[in-house]
Amino acid sequence: MNDEAVLDDPVGESLRGHHAHLARRLGRAATYAPEVATFATLAPDPGPRDWSDLARLLGPDEFADLFSHPAVPPPEWEPVFELQGRQLVWGGGTVSSVDAGVVELGADSVPEMLDLVARTRPGPFWSRTRELGTYLGVRENGALVAMAGERLRPPGWTEISAVCTAPEARGRGYAARLVTALVARVLTRGERPFLHVAEANTGAIALYERLGFRLRKPVTFRGFRTP
Repeated sequence: MNDEAVLDDPVGESLRGHHAHLARRLGRAATYAPEVATFATLAPDPGPRDWSDLARLLGPDEFADLFSHPAVPPPEWEPVFELQGRQLVWGGGTVSSVDAGVVELGADSVPEMLDLVARTRPGPFWSRTRELGTYLGVRENGALVAMAGERLRPPGWTEISAVCTAPEARGRGYAARLVTALVARVLTRGERPFLHVAEANTGAIALYERLGFRLRKPVTFRGFRTP
């Protein structure tokens, strides 16, 4: 199933499908288990009951990352951030992955992954985020210096995320190598890769377009704090 329409609600589609075992639900509201991801979703036309259910699900004064959901919460929900971005989908053909120097990151690598994320800030990543899919890395002298992995999984698609390289290891092609390795794995499963990137991150956009991704649509990422 490669219908692009499922990418309009990638969080909801993932929680209803491939990531159902990681979901918490109340009524028509859903979010991920703690420390996996902060993304939350609602029905396309949420009413007061839906917002109340999401607030109860998350708890008071908690962060609700609505990702790219367009619904506007009630006024008592405090805005936390709003970020313009792009949703890109794979537009290339098959790829031959060269996995030389690329390693799969297991549970024992989580402390290093969290340290790398803290230094590079590629986006939200928590202690259980690696449970969303496969994460790959590159090591130099045993130290993790670059990584990328799989995040949202709507039907027929896999999102590539957490692409980051330590400052001291940049300019060596690690991001391109990791993304290409993940693309190859996704395509082998009969799925298509997609990803999200901040509009201001022009360097990353140029890299992804060079690798074979194309713009599907602009998106707005928004987060709020529950009352």
